[in-house]
Amino acid sequence: MPAFLPAFLPRAIALCLLAPTLLPTLLPAQRPSAPAARVDRRDSTLARGLTWTRLRDPRGPWTLHVVRVDLSRTALSLEAVHARDALTGRERPSVIAARMNDSTSRVRVAINADFFDLATGRSENSQVTAGEWWKGLMLTESPFDTYDNVHAQFALSRSGVGAVERFVPDGHAWVRGRHVPLLSVNALPTGRHEGTALYTPRFGATAAVDTVHGAVRDSLRRVSELPVRRVGTRGDTVLYVASAAAAARSGQAIGPEGAVLAAYGDRATAWQDVAAGDTVRVWIGTLPRQRDARPPALLLGGWPRVLQGGDNIAADAAIREGTISRNAEARHPRSAVGVSRDGRTLWLVAVDGRSATSVGMTLVELADALRALGAWDALNFDGGGSTTLVIDGAVVNAPTDPSGEREVANVLLVRERRGGR
Repeated sequence: MPAFLPAFLPRAIALCLLAPTLLPTLLPAQRPSAPAARVDRRDSTLARGLTWTRLRDPRGPWTLHVVRVDLSRTALSLEAVHARDALTGRERPSVIAARMNDSTSRVRVAINADFFDLATGRSENSQVTAGEWWKGLMLTESPFDTYDNVHAQFALSRSGVGAVERFVPDGHAWVRGRHVPLLSVNALPTGRHEGTALYTPRFGATAAVDTVHGAVRDSLRRVSELPVRRVGTRGDTVLYVASAAAAARSGQAIGPEGAVLAAYGDRATAWQDVAAGDTVRVWIGTLPRQRDARPPALLLGGWPRVLQGGDNIAADAAIREGTISRNAEARHPRSAVGVSRDGRTLWLVAVDGRSATSVGMTLVELADALRALGAWDALNFDGGGSTTLVIDGAVVNAPTDPSGEREVANVLLVRERRGGR
């Protein structure tokens, strides 16, 4: 922003997205004759507790598409879906939305979510779908961070409360009276001296081979893998039975109802006395904990958090989460999720960009817009050519890739139960 503009102007612009009549009271008194910019607003009610608003603001100029979700409405639900129902691969959000319709509910809204590897379609952060950990990481897999850290994520608790935090897995395994911390799910742990991981059928046919820079690392540090078979649940705890004794090698087979518990380095002794038939109990929540202290129902990554406790923290993103300037401080198409202070209201936002009618937003401008909508906490999703908002099967924003709607790694869906109220 030019230095001569009033320091409070971004706040004024943001407030005027929803209340343009406030503009005369926020501009300097020496310019009383300046006409207020008119924001074109069009509202559509999709269902009880579900609305879609299109805002066109000439001051950017900006075009925003805003979906507001009342999470207390029992007919509405959220779902995180990975492309092709696998940890790798990409798919267009509209295609995902269409195939996820079923006889009991229909997808009303879909928005692209996490950042991802263009080549593999593997998302960069943790993901929990319908209470199942598909991927759990202590550090993001992003190659663009200026330093290694965990990115902020959006979570939905089992009690239906939304939250934005820098969540990490809070994983525990108990066997033969011992406790073993679990540091990752369906990913090699990043620790140099030791690490632990749970590999499920979502990961593939075999557990990961312990490597560093593409070279097999079994010769450099010890490894122990325990094959187990899932036999049920007890509350939020998953119960497994050891299929065989642990083996001192990585890359063991994962059966359809099985999993592999792996331990590396100094932790490789974790399973040394476990015998076939022994019970292993596994519980994986998050730190910070969800408000109900249970494992999350849903978890999706982004980068970075832009609102915290009602404050715009986007200007500090490079310090807090290692963002890069060409993303954070330039105007781009944006996708975002925001939650209210009580976690019961959700906003999904898509900002068009890279055109004469909508130039896109910086992260600071995005945070101001989300705060003006009423969000208390908010997270920036993948943007640029990935920004896509689908409503009732149709793409309603303006994707910027020459080929149109981009194939992405995962999406956040809003479902409506058929016949629900």
